[in-house]
Amino acid sequence: MIPTYNEAKNINKLIPMILKIFKKGAIQGKVLIVDDASPDGTGKLAEDFAKISGSVQVLQRPRKMGLGSAYKDGFKVVILEEEDGAIEMDADLSHDPGDIPSFIEKLREGYDLVIGSRYIPGGRIPKWPIYRRIISSLTNRTTSRILRLKQNDVTSGYRAYSLKALKTIDFTAVNSDGYAFQVEMVMRCQRAGLKICEIPIAFKDREEGKSKLSRKEMWRFMKSMIRLMMI
Repeated sequence: MIPTYNEAKNINKLIPMILKIFKKGAIQGKVLIVDDASPDGTGKLAEDFAKISGSVQVLQRPRKMGLGSAYKDGFKVVILEEEDGAIEMDADLSHDPGDIPSFIEKLREGYDLVIGSRYIPGGRIPKWPIYRRIISSLTNRTTSRILRLKQNDVTSGYRAYSLKALKTIDFTAVNSDGYAFQVEMVMRCQRAGLKICEIPIAFKDREEGKSKLSRKEMWRFMKSMIRLMMI
C-alpha cells in the first residue's frame, strides 16, 4: 500500500521492483497505489500499470487529503477484499522492496504489526549526516518514552499489519496525520494487546521528487504528541 502525491518518477521504478519481488518469492500480492490527484500524472501512470498487471490496483482520490487519510482509505480496501494483511511503504524509494518477504514471514509467524526499524541492530540510515540521525533517534526515543511504547522506531513508514490488527483497532478514529499517524497506530496496537515486532531495515533518502517533510509537519507532530499523551 503506497500513498502518492507527485511521485511519477519514483513509482515508475518502484512498481516493477515490487512485482519482481512478488514473482521471485511466489507472493500472491497486490500493489495498491492511493493517489491524491497528483498534478504530475502519478495516478495516470499507476492506472497504466494496472491495465498491464492484475497485481496493481489504484485508488484515486479527488484532492490532496493527507497521509493518514490515505492510509485509512487503503486499509478499508484491505478489509473489504479480505486480504491477509497490508505492507505500507513510501513511494520515494527510501524503502527497499527487497525487505517485503521479511515482513510477510513475520506476519506468517503470527505478528500483527511488523515495524521496519532503523534503530535496532542491523538497521541503518546510509548517507545521513550525524545531526539528522541524532534528531531522528531522539525523536523516536522521546516519543516512545512519553507514550510508554516498547518499540524503537515508532515513526517508521515501512511496516506491515495483519488483517486481524486492522479489524481490531479502530483506525477510522485516528486523528493524527503524517508521522504522528504512524505513532498513534503503534499506540493503538499495543493497547489492544496485539503482537508487535521490529525488523531491521536500511533507510535512504529520496533521489527523485521533493520531500514532504516541512516545519509545518514537525509542528503538527509535536501537537499530536501532546494530544496523544492525554488519551
